[in-house]
Amino acid sequence: MRVLIVDDDVIVSQALTTILTAEGDIDVVATGTSGPEAVALWRRHRPDVLLMDVRMPAGDGLSAAEEVLAEDAQARIVFLTTFADDEYIGRALRMGARGFLIKQDVARIAPALRGVMAGMSVLEGEVVERGVLAGAAAGGAPAGARGVGRAGASTGEERPEALRDLTEREYEVVRAVADGLDNAEIAQRLFMSEGTVRNHVSAALARTGLRNRTQLAVLYLRAVHPQAV
Repeated sequence: MRVLIVDDDVIVSQALTTILTAEGDIDVVATGTSGPEAVALWRRHRPDVLLMDVRMPAGDGLSAAEEVLAEDAQARIVFLTTFADDEYIGRALRMGARGFLIKQDVARIAPALRGVMAGMSVLEGEVVERGVLAGAAAGGAPAGARGVGRAGASTGEERPEALRDLTEREYEVVRAVADGLDNAEIAQRLFMSEGTVRNHVSAALARTGLRNRTQLAVLYLRAVHPQAV
């Protein structure tokens, strides 16, 4: 596959180029350092995958992705991020990005890109069905996700075992996180303050033993829609 890498840290780009080209089936066609350069290089090379940083001082990746996807809605864009709980995730998924990868987890990047080429999407290196992320990006839970509640909840349905320890509000917040919403959007949906949303996310992370909101989203999707993840 032909990959374009865009990151404002030249050392990161060089390291990724070395790692990916060593795979044999990956050709890094070019590297860039900003959003505007990403758009120009994408137009010039039309790579199979655009692997791009989110935050770049000379032009962010999200704006570049919007421009690329406006020209080609089928463009495969995968974001690189240092912190997986970045609230840009919701915006990126809604615009049509194929997922997020963590810079530190370099061993997962090549397999994740192969998953993207096979029509899948990736969240922090975990390959998931594109339909699951499409549902989340549209602001709705995946098929089978709605109406799932804790034992004894008003839905009358059994909550997945992996989420059994969450309180009702924590569960609602985690479901919204899996829907691709940022804290402000969750606050609006659930009629609570952003500070309360952050507290519920932190509590859910503590109860599940996870590190960030992306892992919460993957846990939720696996629990309520296992056939697709």
